[in-house]
Parts: sequence; structure tokens; C-alpha cells
Amino acid sequence: MAESLKKIEGTKEEVYKELLPQIKALIEDEEDLIANLSNTVAVLKETFGFFWVGFYFVKGDDLVLGPFQGPIACTRIRYGRGVCGTAWKELKTQIVADVDAFPGHIACSSLSRSEIVVPLIKNGTIWGVLDVDSAELNTFDETDKKHLEHLASILNNLFLSIVL
Repeated sequence: MAESLKKIEGTKEEVYKELLPQIKALIEDEEDLIANLSNTVAVLKETFGFFWVGFYFVKGDDLVLGPFQGPIACTRIRYGRGVCGTAWKELKTQIVADVDAFPGHIACSSLSRSEIVVPLIKNGTIWGVLDVDSAELNTFDETDKKHLEHLASILNNLFLSIVL
């Protein structure tokens, strides 16, 4: 697929349903993980206008910053710390309506107000997280969770041999 996207309008549900096949088509023929994750975050940020979208990779006891779009980010996050570290520790998606109310939130930017973090798990092994921040409160819900987890499964299936 050419490096372009069809403009999508509609409800959040409708946008995700049309967008995820476009992302898959964009990345499935490219073998380079970094290139594909870079395009994935660009698509999400461009489509939804999120404040920050990026990946962190598990390296030892840390999550280490990977491809992202948005302002400068925290480079390393310890296991169990902040929203990303909690998603890693609990191996489940974290939806945070107000990051200031999240115990131990790591403020990479004071402009971030809400967040969703989806762990990337294949065969019981976590290899990273997808982190999405919004400058607005209460941005993320079960619709985002369902579709971003589906995106995570697409990434896991396409890139298993690269990441594990």
C-alpha cells in the first residue's frame, strides 16, 4: 500500500473499524519493526489528533522509548511505575481518565491529561507497550481499548519473530 491514508469520518467506532485495516495494509509488507511502528504512531496521531502516541520496549527492568509522535518523552520507565509500568506489571490495558489522579503517574508533560496504555503480549511474553496520551480529560474508553488491543494483536501477529 502507498504511504497514504483514506480520510475517515464518523463515530470513534467507525473510524477505528476503517483505520485498522489501513494500518495493517500499510505495514504488513514491510519487515522493519521500527519503520512499521513509526508509521503506526503517525497514523494514530494524524487520525485522532492525540497529544502523544508511542511505543516503549521491555529491556531488562525498564521500558525504553521507541518510535513516537509528540513532545519529548520519558526515555526509561521502571517496571511497575506510572501508567506504562503498571500496564507492564499487571499485563492489562490501563485507561486513566485523569492522570493527576493516578497514583505514581510519571508526568513526561504537564499537558497530558488522560492516557491509555496497551501491553504488547505474545505467547505470554510482554515485549512493549503502546502508550497514547490526550491533552483532554476522559478521552479514552472501552472503544479505544477494544480497537487498540486489536491493533496490538495485529502487531504481535505480524512481528512475532522480530520482537521475541
